[in-house]
Amino acid sequence: MTDDLLSRHDVLLADLDGTLYRGPEVVPGAVEAVRGAADRGVPTVYVTNNASRSPADVAAHLAELGFPARVEDVRTSSQAAAAMLAEQLPPGARVLVVGTSALADEVRARGLAVVGDAEGADAVVQGHSPDTGWRILAEAVVAVRAGALWVASNVDPTLPTERGALPGNGSMVQVVRTATGARPQVAGKPAARLLREGCGDARAPLVIGDRLDTDIEGANAMGAPSLMVLTGVSGAAELLAAAPELRPTHIGADLAALTRPPDELAPGPRPGWDVRADGGTLVLSGDGDGPEPTVDALRALCAVAWEQGVHDVRPDGAAAAAALADLGLAERPGR
Repeated sequence: MTDDLLSRHDVLLADLDGTLYRGPEVVPGAVEAVRGAADRGVPTVYVTNNASRSPADVAAHLAELGFPARVEDVRTSSQAAAAMLAEQLPPGARVLVVGTSALADEVRARGLAVVGDAEGADAVVQGHSPDTGWRILAEAVVAVRAGALWVASNVDPTLPTERGALPGNGSMVQVVRTATGARPQVAGKPAARLLREGCGDARAPLVIGDRLDTDIEGANAMGAPSLMVLTGVSGAAELLAAAPELRPTHIGADLAALTRPPDELAPGPRPGWDVRADGGTLVLSGDGDGPEPTVDALRALCAVAWEQGVHDVRPDGAAAAAALADLGLAERPGR
């Protein structure tokens, strides 16, 4: 029997942007990893904080990229936000939607009325839309000040794109927060609700993502193990400085980590690397004997950094210098 990370779980709760694809491009090996998991009886539920597209559109896009995705395999923060509204409002309540038609459709599907201004609004729901402008944000401010229930699909400050990180829904939410002094209820990650909805009847989920402040924090909020992949937003420097609630259970270069033994993926001592704290600096030495020497160096560094509260690093030796350069923690030797 295979004793790898995948064998210990009965569902994968996978983030999308930065985990399965980056902009229009699939992360190398991601399709093969997800299909391989399905072949072994472990389904993937695609969990996204992006409320701008409907579950059907998300599933269609994933299928075009080669992933085995059906509409019922997708969970979006727009679905979770609409469910939160319906739990707190009577049928037919008026909801001001700051977002796309996909978010409005989810609100209507819950028996609530969608309105376009603050007049008489019982609630405001806010999700990402590239077309959000001052006028609709002003209506949201008026409604929230008047006492409307306020739910945000997510509060990610940025959104990964092929042009780099651009303003996400959290940046637009901050506008309303600044103008009102209020705080919204949050449906998406790092709140646990969206991930719990993705679990269904599964008993051993694994949360997979590229962002510490959404995917990994959400996994910890739910009490589920997590796999942090180094293919998206968060990198080595953030990992070393991560507070306890942001620390992943496992660290992998990419989704190929699913077929590695769990003990090899956990932060901790790794073959061929030595890490010691020297005052306020971590010193990495060795040559990395494992199959993933660079990521192994990061796993070893994280264990000591989290224990000692030390985040600065320096190499001792050429192999260590190259590993730190590959991780973006030092300048490449010879430059």
